[in-house]
Amino acid sequence: MNNYNPEKGYVALLGWSLNAIDAVDRFDRRYIVVAPPWAEDYCKEHGIPYMPWNFDRLNERSHELAHQLKDEGVDVAIPLFEETVEWAGAVNSVLLGNPRLLGQSMLFRDKSLMKRRAQLGGIRVGVFEEAQDRSDVIRFLKRVNQTLLKLDGDPNDPIHFKAFDKSGTAGHRVIRTPEDVDNIPDEEFPALLESHLDGWEFAVEAWIKDRKIQFLNISEYVTLGYSVFVPATPELESHRARITEEIEKLIETFDIDFGFIHPEYFLTSDNKLYFGEVAYRPPGFNALELIERAYGFNGYQGLVVMFDPKTKQEEIDAFFPEPVKGARGHAGCFGVYPRRRVVSQLRVPEETANHPYFEFHELADPMEQKVAKRTAFGTHWGLAYFFGDDPHKLRDLLKAQEELDFYV
Repeated sequence: MNNYNPEKGYVALLGWSLNAIDAVDRFDRRYIVVAPPWAEDYCKEHGIPYMPWNFDRLNERSHELAHQLKDEGVDVAIPLFEETVEWAGAVNSVLLGNPRLLGQSMLFRDKSLMKRRAQLGGIRVGVFEEAQDRSDVIRFLKRVNQTLLKLDGDPNDPIHFKAFDKSGTAGHRVIRTPEDVDNIPDEEFPALLESHLDGWEFAVEAWIKDRKIQFLNISEYVTLGYSVFVPATPELESHRARITEEIEKLIETFDIDFGFIHPEYFLTSDNKLYFGEVAYRPPGFNALELIERAYGFNGYQGLVVMFDPKTKQEEIDAFFPEPVKGARGHAGCFGVYPRRRVVSQLRVPEETANHPYFEFHELADPMEQKVAKRTAFGTHWGLAYFFGDDPHKLRDLLKAQEELDFYV
């Protein structure tokens, strides 16, 4: 660890992420990693400050972790994954003397509670309901399509099935027919059901301190579960003022004093913004790494600046660049999934490898030849990364990857 500034806070990272650890190790704060026991040998070998903890289930032992960290002198805990958001809330309620933070973290973890809270705050959401079993899903599918005045024989409008407490696209299914309902495993209940919203889907990454947005990035989805790039096209960025207002509503509704949020929205054809969901942790698809490639600042270090109760505004002002204008280009990634049922080797398509926007990939040779059927979003085999000046060219390039075979 480099020399840290004793006047700045001591932070605990909850969860295991080498990118996050590397970023914080190069920063000016003292830190400790709280991770499962399997990480201990690696931490010892590389001199990483470490405290073992199993994040199986939030229980009465959360206070034990909070007091261990308090005794260690830690000022604040930062969740790195969905599964550690509630733990961070429980720990910070003790470290910061604010019991409200535990309840707030539970809102971020339960998609149904989250939607209800958003609705109470006057935020526009689609139609949603909880499902305890398959019969609830069938009922919701029928009712939504009756409301849309569908006739017998018309194809159903889809609905979305989402696990209450999984991150992003994990546990997310699109349901169109009763047969789709039969394929849902019992263990995925209870779940959240949502009506389908046609429109432009995008995400926001917002770094927040003192109830104010300190930096806001708009990530444009090309295809959900496949591809994303930052900053967004000028067409989507033209809505930045409205999007900023929506984030301010989230800050007010969810009572957010500090931290980092990653909400998702739909912009419909009639120009209305609908809230999808919000997470209180770094996004998937290596979005923070994409933001660093585009802007030059490290998003994980940005999290530390936001969470640290000792941070001063002068440091924040010096840390973040100007949105959009401060970007050096546009960075995107594509989640690769085999298009064939049987594969034997990785072979990056020539048109991808030779494109000037292609940078590198994190794909490995297949471990098995038979490809499992894709049952939900979020099960890609690895990411391919791109960077360039023209957001439209990048968007079209990412879309084109869907028709190419990376595994043959």
